[in-house]
Amino acid sequence: MSDSFDDDQAASQDLFAQSKNKPTKSTTEFPKSNADVTEMGDQLTGEPNHPLENREPRAVYKQSTSAHSPSLSNGLNPRPKTPITMVETAFLASTASLIWLINYYFPLGPILKMFFPVPIALVYLRRGSRASWMAALVSGLLLSVLMGVTRSIIFLVPYGLMGVQLGAFWKRRANWLLSISMGTLIGTIGFFFRFWLFSILLGEDLWVYVMTQVTGLLDWWFLKLGLLFQPSLFLVQTLAIVMIIINNAIYLFVVHIVALLMLDRLGNPIPRPPNWVKVLLDYD
Repeated sequence: MSDSFDDDQAASQDLFAQSKNKPTKSTTEFPKSNADVTEMGDQLTGEPNHPLENREPRAVYKQSTSAHSPSLSNGLNPRPKTPITMVETAFLASTASLIWLINYYFPLGPILKMFFPVPIALVYLRRGSRASWMAALVSGLLLSVLMGVTRSIIFLVPYGLMGVQLGAFWKRRANWLLSISMGTLIGTIGFFFRFWLFSILLGEDLWVYVMTQVTGLLDWWFLKLGLLFQPSLFLVQTLAIVMIIINNAIYLFVVHIVALLMLDRLGNPIPRPPNWVKVLLDYD
């Protein structure tokens, strides 16, 4: 019995001596460089591994980074711009529609009329061409629901188109003469478009009717004043067209002044006015 106990004790002492000579897990030597890591990877996988600093980024990550979030390559956090563009476009489109609606039911003269194309032009300055066209169309759709299709078309032509045109010219820093001239052309076309649309709806040529009435009124005035002059229909039409062009040019000039004073404070300045306008307004 004592012999077996002595044998067991000797065996346990041998096992303790062997375990003492073995390196423990905590004393195992760790790899000290990338080369050691590469060598260990080769031994474990059987495939050559490149050092960490020489490895190429994965093609999938490269492709996804460049295609979906280009700002990551510049070290910037990606920011979604689509919701902001949508919100600003909807807000400014509803603003333009609301101005038209208030001016129609509560006309305040030319006060609100000066702001008709400004919200859509502001959309172009802030968010580009596509957003401005969307704002014009959304304004027309909103007005068609609130006031009917006819009045929404009257807003789109010319004021919706004028807003896009002014925004495009202001974005490209065109001078005032060019933008006012193009806006005057659009306003004149819009005036005759309204006459044509109302003529179709009423079944009568309103332009000829109005010009005939004006000719008769002028003839009566000249007769009362004792003037031996009878205006012709062609002369009256020519003077009417000239007056329409002058009226639209003055309107576009006032819109430019309003946009100059307002959009500068909003952080979206339009091109600088001519020097005589700066002197007139005392504006730098």
